[in-house]
Amino acid sequence: MHRRRAVLAAFVLAAVLSVFASRAVQVDYDINDYLPPDSPSTLALEQMNSAFTGGIPNMRVMVRDVTVPEALDYKEKLAAIDGVEAVTWLDDSLDVTVPLQMQDTATVETYYKDNCALFTVTVEDAKRLEAVAAIQDLIGEDNALAGTAVSTAVATNSTVTEVAKIAAIAVVYVLFILILTTDSWAEPLLVLAGLGAAILINNGTNLMFGTISFVTNAAGSILQLAVSLDYSVFLIHRFAECRAARRRSAEDCMVEALCKSTGSILSSGLTTVIGFLALVLMQFQIGPDLGLALAKGVVLSLVTVFTFMPALTLVCYPWMDKTHHKPLLPGFDGFGRFVSRIMLPAALRWPLIMVPSYLASNNNEYYYGAAHMFGTNTRLGADTAAIEETFGKSDTWVVLVPEGDTATQAELSDALHAIPEVTGILSYVDNAGASIPPEFVPPDTLKLLVSGGYTRMVLTVNADTEGDAAFALVEKVRATVQQYYPDAYDLAGQGVSTYDLMDTITADMVKVNLLAIGAVFLILLLMKRQLLLPVILVLSIETAIWINLAIPYFRGRHVFYIAYLIISTIQLGATVDYAILFSDRYQEFRETLDKKQAIAATVSTVTTSVITTGSALAVVGFLMGAISTNQLLGQLGNFLGVGGLVSLAIVLLALPGYLYLADPLIIKPKKQPKEA
Repeated sequence: MHRRRAVLAAFVLAAVLSVFASRAVQVDYDINDYLPPDSPSTLALEQMNSAFTGGIPNMRVMVRDVTVPEALDYKEKLAAIDGVEAVTWLDDSLDVTVPLQMQDTATVETYYKDNCALFTVTVEDAKRLEAVAAIQDLIGEDNALAGTAVSTAVATNSTVTEVAKIAAIAVVYVLFILILTTDSWAEPLLVLAGLGAAILINNGTNLMFGTISFVTNAAGSILQLAVSLDYSVFLIHRFAECRAARRRSAEDCMVEALCKSTGSILSSGLTTVIGFLALVLMQFQIGPDLGLALAKGVVLSLVTVFTFMPALTLVCYPWMDKTHHKPLLPGFDGFGRFVSRIMLPAALRWPLIMVPSYLASNNNEYYYGAAHMFGTNTRLGADTAAIEETFGKSDTWVVLVPEGDTATQAELSDALHAIPEVTGILSYVDNAGASIPPEFVPPDTLKLLVSGGYTRMVLTVNADTEGDAAFALVEKVRATVQQYYPDAYDLAGQGVSTYDLMDTITADMVKVNLLAIGAVFLILLLMKRQLLLPVILVLSIETAIWINLAIPYFRGRHVFYIAYLIISTIQLGATVDYAILFSDRYQEFRETLDKKQAIAATVSTVTTSVITTGSALAVVGFLMGAISTNQLLGQLGNFLGVGGLVSLAIVLLALPGYLYLADPLIIKPKKQPKEA
């Protein structure tokens, strides 16, 4: 307490340095980069990149109203753009000097249809932003481009602006709700100062990771704001209560406030940290990326509350006194009495919602990859739809097999051609011929097809990058290649990576959820030292999660599995605090009041606190949902918004009834003094 100015100076310096450090943190927008290192598609990509210089095609470019010579001219211009590694068109499969009417119609219409030319382009990852922009400038607004390179570039350009907009509006709302729920004009500014310092330091210390995911970059700060808001508020309220009750020095009151609030703040913070750390066990690496950043953020918020906030409050409390005003919100005594009247019917109705919500939440239809991240209301979504309307859905896969034995390669090529969804193959045996010796093939062509001891077969498939049909095709192609090259081949491509992504994150679901629930339950068990109350608290929030995740099922909407997996853990960690606070205050009031009076008093006392944090979580979530053009982030935001509101409703309406019914088992009777 005596070194408050040194503490303030240290935090200000750390926050300023963190602003510069955060600019050096790299953000990865490619979801496939977060597959486990040992997944088959990841190993295949590594093998291909070590053997060949060119990557897998990651862009489709459609140019309308062009002749064949004009299309060839566009191909040359596309290939000349810095960052473009390869461009494939009709002339790579057929002799375009021969009239197209005399050639295979299916092959022609893969690349040229209705006077539209479709180019398959491979863009270098390091130059993706510049290359996509240059291609857009070349083809103009009337034509279309799509693919993973485009979606990654769009996400990179749009997310930074959108996150800044979300954060700005969120800060304004938090300031507004703090003004309503505090009794000093200065207090909201102090709370925001503490939160701001913690968030800036967390963003800056992300430099230790080197690179963070776009999910962490977009959601990390606003989630830290929402879940850490109540720590500072609780400390300042305790400080104000102490000063109002006794004539003591400000320093002594702050010491008392810290003593009284540390237990509650630490218990809330610890359950939140544990909930976020459960994400670290995900094989899908976005989980550890987000979990570590959020857990670190909450820890830094706790450190800030116990060091920076006391020092700041002691420096600024005269200002708080001068700006004191009457409460702007009415009391919640009437709401407390209302809840005490309807709590039993509400508690008995929740189980009727619980079971169908649980079943529905586990039967959603999912998107696993990046194919549907941008809707048709965006330029990328409209371009993708336009290309698919003319040329259909398409993906490019690469099969790597050992070099040599062209006879087996030819047999494999015939077997792959027999699969209806395979519309074209570029390979040594298809383009040069199985009987042509390598020394007779031009070196530039040869190195694209044979290199590093491997032969590369580039498959064009008429399939989406995800979905039941796409996943079945991955299994069919793998089984086909396995027949000719048992355990001696690699298969890579967007659809293949999405298949492995689906396989990985569905395996993560049960493990991560059970660990998060188990860890939070164990902490509550140690805190409460009884079994029933932790069961009630965890089950209440889990019910809120099931209701939240059941809504898309009843609306017939697909769910991004990543958002589904992340929200299950985040909602538990972020909102179980509401239930803990409610049960703590109920137990306190039961020392002097009967059951019904204690319920009414608890609701009246905690409503302001939980509405402050719960509405902040809901608002920042809905802001993310409304502003994000990336539909994965938008859906995650909407889940946060709905989840915050549902958790509030259950804590304020259903939990009181559960505590009332369980009262004889969770409230220890006072020991009567022995008679003399």
